[in-house]
Amino acid sequence: MKRLSAALAATAAALASGTAAAVVFTTGTAASALAPCQVLFDDFSYSGPADSLISQRGWTVRTNSGGPGVPGASWPASNVSFPTVDGAKSLQLQAATDGTAGGTSQSEFFHQRKFFEGTYAARVKFADAPVSGNDGDHLVETFFTITPLDAPMDPDYGEIDFEYLPNGGWGEQGPIFYQTTWETYRPEPWEAVNTHTAQRQSFAGWHDLMFTVSGGHVKYYVDGALVADHSGIYYPETPMSINFNLWFIDTAAHSGGMSTYRQQVDYLYHTVNEALTPAETAARVAAFRSAGTTHTDTVGTGGTCPTPSVSPTVSPSVSPSVSPSVSPSVSPTGGTGCASAPLWNINAVYQGGNQVRHQRSANGVPGGPPSGDGVHLWRARWWTQGSEPGWTQQWEDLGRC
Repeated sequence: MKRLSAALAATAAALASGTAAAVVFTTGTAASALAPCQVLFDDFSYSGPADSLISQRGWTVRTNSGGPGVPGASWPASNVSFPTVDGAKSLQLQAATDGTAGGTSQSEFFHQRKFFEGTYAARVKFADAPVSGNDGDHLVETFFTITPLDAPMDPDYGEIDFEYLPNGGWGEQGPIFYQTTWETYRPEPWEAVNTHTAQRQSFAGWHDLMFTVSGGHVKYYVDGALVADHSGIYYPETPMSINFNLWFIDTAAHSGGMSTYRQQVDYLYHTVNEALTPAETAARVAAFRSAGTTHTDTVGTGGTCPTPSVSPTVSPSVSPSVSPSVSPSVSPTGGTGCASAPLWNINAVYQGGNQVRHQRSANGVPGGPPSGDGVHLWRARWWTQGSEPGWTQQWEDLGRC
């Protein structure tokens, strides 16, 4: 049996013994560990990238060229493997670069597009340093879901991202962990409509990552703590695929020679139409492990699934590294810098401390009907683009002008 994280094992044990007092469900109907709902669970017990079970189970090892990342980089199947890591069979992604496009390779492992509302969870090991070569490259380590972009500003596009940049990039100098939810974008000229939350600290090592898509909200959890809640226009509209990839933003920070980086994934779990708590998810995964289950996939097979579960009466604690959510209510004071502040522009890039004037929209749709709150002065908490003041955590309300 594969090992459980200490937190997961402790939670599962507490649930089994009835001592997990912090998890109290208002409905009194917490789902059983092996519920009959449509689920996907994978322990990544494959022999290698050519294992026939991979395609039979809906996975693809990417080998085609294209973005994201360094133009001209390759995506060889050999960059995807399934070694034993810290005592457990795992998915391993590898990326390497010598500072040139021809000498850069990246990796991606993804499932078919059939996933929408519900809970998504994976245990991921991030790395801050390469396994060989010089450090410092602008690398992106990921777990995400995505709907393809059929055309610029496609309204049916959707993307839900965990993206860890151990060496910065996109204007950041140090490690940063993004949770980003997309409405859409235009590749050329670049225009992004998304919202993001971020933690500026190292996340090297194993972490339990989870997000729920339910009731108009995408909620992100890291190691059991709620770190982001995105809603409004950013909520997905169409089925998505589940993806893991490892890629370079650019080669500008490379310092010579060949540098090789790796990311590992212990398991993946998804359940349809259930917004689980981290504790519930831990119990489900523990039950599959206890039963010796290495893979099951009943998503899309029909059958009855529960409606999204009611939130626990005791909310998970919010990570102190994340700023509180922006309140949509009218601030009673402030607004003393309005005359010199420019109007907010959805296409502009703002750094932490930048100020803008803006009346938030009524429904989180920039350019749509106004809220009627009046124009407010807003200050960016950190780097942001495409996130509307009044609806996202990136902006602090300084008061009505």
